[in-house]
Amino acid sequence: MKQDILHRIFFDEHKHWEAFVTKHGKNIRAVVMKEIGKFRDCGDPKKGFKLVACEGCHDVKMIPYRCKGRFCTTCSCGETEEWSRVLAEEVFQVNHRHVIMTIDEGLRDVFLKHRELLKPFMDEGVRLIKEYFEKKHNVIPGIIAGLHTFGSKLNFNPHIHMLVTMGGMKRNGEWKKYDFIPFEMLRKQWQTVVLKLIRKHVSAEEKKKIQPLLQRAYSENEKGFYIHAPKQKGDVKMQLGYIGRYMRRPAIAISRIEAYDGQCVTFRYTDKTDGKEKQETVTVEAFISRVIRHIPDEQFKTIRHYGVYSRRTKSLSKKLVTAWQKEARKWIVKAKKAMRRKTWNEKVKEHTGKDPMVCPKCECYYEYKGEVCLKEGKLSVKYAVCKTAQACLERMIRDLTGNEEKQGREEKEAKGHHPKQLSTVQARGQVCMFDLYGSGRNTA
Repeated sequence: MKQDILHRIFFDEHKHWEAFVTKHGKNIRAVVMKEIGKFRDCGDPKKGFKLVACEGCHDVKMIPYRCKGRFCTTCSCGETEEWSRVLAEEVFQVNHRHVIMTIDEGLRDVFLKHRELLKPFMDEGVRLIKEYFEKKHNVIPGIIAGLHTFGSKLNFNPHIHMLVTMGGMKRNGEWKKYDFIPFEMLRKQWQTVVLKLIRKHVSAEEKKKIQPLLQRAYSENEKGFYIHAPKQKGDVKMQLGYIGRYMRRPAIAISRIEAYDGQCVTFRYTDKTDGKEKQETVTVEAFISRVIRHIPDEQFKTIRHYGVYSRRTKSLSKKLVTAWQKEARKWIVKAKKAMRRKTWNEKVKEHTGKDPMVCPKCECYYEYKGEVCLKEGKLSVKYAVCKTAQACLERMIRDLTGNEEKQGREEKEAKGHHPKQLSTVQARGQVCMFDLYGSGRNTA
């Protein structure tokens, strides 16, 4: 299994993750241990796999399970692309604004220590925008909010990204367009909301300790905390796709990691002060510390839907808008039905140009024959379509676990034990593989 550079940083022969756990184990959240474990085993056939066989040349292929973890860059990148594609089709095809709401730099550590504030932090930011539409224009907007806890240098920097409709729906289903939101005015309100949120949730003792930070955050930001909301240009669907990918992206992309020499990591980032691309080199321990802090807590949703995009009301909202448009004969928005998510092989084909379920040797299709999963720490056959497939899967399990058995025999030999003589086929390390269509073949 080919490992990417992030995987090597954590789990290569230097065993940096093991050393990090030994040193900082008491301070590592349980969800971090769980997600890093899933990341380590992602794509490892020893953790389970599916078996497919070509109906033409009888070639067999093993497809390892993916972890689908929240830290795994391989899984998250594919999921990000698919999510943004579905998002661009599912939302109303109207102009949207990409709204970014930030906080004072001095308050970041408060949210790092009190991660339970991140959910109300998102809710309060959305409430400001939503209430403006409701009170000023008497409409309900559509808002999809995403929480980012990372800055470009992997520092802890909680801020909210929102996809906001430029307009909203009235109670009768009528859709009204608007192109102006007074973000300069909302900045001061946002500042007040954040400071009140912190004071409300921290203890009286801690409030005294952080009071200087709160006071400084208020006095040094006369216009309020920064809110950025540029007008979007170009095709609506392209806008939505770009914003969607931006909102769902991981803390660091593999392409940003420039070098790893076993002790230090060099990565690229964009300096927000001058807009230039720069590099930073840190120790592996510092790098691991920076990236794992952005793993969200268990069951925490970093993407949330509000207003007409709320999961409870989205279908009803689309029906109301569609019905009103037919009656009024004003086709202002396009309310599309939910899209089918792409399958694994469809996503691979789009990315590589090749269908993974088509045999590269004879161009026939692979057929599903069964799968193997972990049960009580051991690989076992979960399902097989026939007895021949069952036998093949059992042989593959023995082949995968053969290295561990070989290591055990070598340890016994070192202690003076002498196992029975191996057969010629076993000595050569070969495994007799059934082709699942009646005949057998030997593969090295």
